[in-house]
Amino acid sequence: MPQDNATLVPAWLQLMADSFWPLLQAGLTFTVPLTLLSFAAGLVLAFVVALIRLFGPWPLVALVRFYVWLIRGTPLLVQLFVIFYGLPSVGIVLDPLPAALIGFTLNVGAYNSEVIRAAIESISKGQWEAAYSLSMTRGQAMRRTILPQAARVAVPPLANSFISLVKDTSLAAVLTVPEIFQAAQRIAAVTYEPLILYVEAALIYLAFSSVLSALQTRLERRYGQHAAFAGTLR
Repeated sequence: MPQDNATLVPAWLQLMADSFWPLLQAGLTFTVPLTLLSFAAGLVLAFVVALIRLFGPWPLVALVRFYVWLIRGTPLLVQLFVIFYGLPSVGIVLDPLPAALIGFTLNVGAYNSEVIRAAIESISKGQWEAAYSLSMTRGQAMRRTILPQAARVAVPPLANSFISLVKDTSLAAVLTVPEIFQAAQRIAAVTYEPLILYVEAALIYLAFSSVLSALQTRLERRYGQHAAFAGTLR
């Protein structure tokens, strides 16, 4: 007696197949945009903070040092809770997505400011002196000589930070942002199969991270080739 095709597919596999698109859609609709926006805004903030740490007046230096110390010394989850659940007690109410965006931006800015600062400091003083000997101002020297070299140093850790941010966006689920993990939680609440749904969510995060890791490798090779080529011209 012929069997129904549905009976030939294990229930757990059918559940994964049925839930794959909702999870992927949540990733494309919320996880990816949240990651891109947070990282871009955080990178701008990190660059400003790094420049203040290196060249700013003492009061601003003290202020940004406190900011970096505070963010790096506290868990990201706690920061998100303070922004979304704590601020309403003082009259500041934010929707889930903006709250997550602010939290991730502040976190990325603090960590990557140290990466950018270290990359700039890694460039020898001789490069500054060479730029000044060509009558460049400090701003011109920074833009034309220092930053292009510092970028090659900063690319690997910044790429790692971006990949980590993709995974960290799962914490936005606690703010009810409907990203991948939140979508998995909602489906698991209906199907009563949390293990299957959470494993599938993990696999989707793994796929995203693997693609980004491959792109990171290509980017590092490209910068390495540029660095080697530049070295042959000196």
